[in-house]
Amino acid sequence: MVKTIKYGQFCPIAKATELLGDRWSLLIIRELLMGANRFSQIKNGLSSISPTLLTTRLKAFEENGLLYKRMVSGRRGYEYLPTEPMKDLLPVILSLGDWGMKWAKDNLTDEDYDVEFLMTCLQRSIIKEKLPGDHTIIQFKFLDIIDHPNWWLIVSPEDVDICVKDPGHDVDVFFTSSVKTLTDVWIGHDTYRRVINAQDLVVVGPKALTRNINSWLSSSPFARE
Repeated sequence: MVKTIKYGQFCPIAKATELLGDRWSLLIIRELLMGANRFSQIKNGLSSISPTLLTTRLKAFEENGLLYKRMVSGRRGYEYLPTEPMKDLLPVILSLGDWGMKWAKDNLTDEDYDVEFLMTCLQRSIIKEKLPGDHTIIQFKFLDIIDHPNWWLIVSPEDVDICVKDPGHDVDVFFTSSVKTLTDVWIGHDTYRRVINAQDLVVVGPKALTRNINSWLSSSPFARE
């Protein structure tokens, strides 16, 4: 049994905080509600969390009925599926994100611009049905990254995969910028038009794909704020 903090109050906020108030808990819930259901997928979205702590938090959620853990059919490992109580947290998570965009966005520091998390966000933002053909290769070169500056998104009808090694296929769209520049555009602090005109971002590819990037690469759900 995973130990949880007890506040000793009947207030529903106190009882909810007993389940959700531990460090990383809300971000793990964010990952699960955004579609991550394998341990590695959740970890990719939370690069700084230790595997031991992630395991502890997932176990606590399972014991409290917030997720269902089951073996993956025909494969090794488990998948973690949100239950109705966790799904009901989606409006709460979205409202918290809206609040953060309004009141906490000025607290961003250089350390917050994490390339792994940015690529996970971009992976989830691909609108596959808006891309022509069965496969699309998108390459990103980050000028402020020394180790592994090149990243690829490989879009197929089944999935969108992140790759840090050259997949050996022709690239359809090529992005060159800093991590900060592309992050600021994705979260709505800047626009493709402005950073391209300022030459902070270079996008190379057919006009059908580069004329309106937002048509196939959506922005953060909080960008409207």
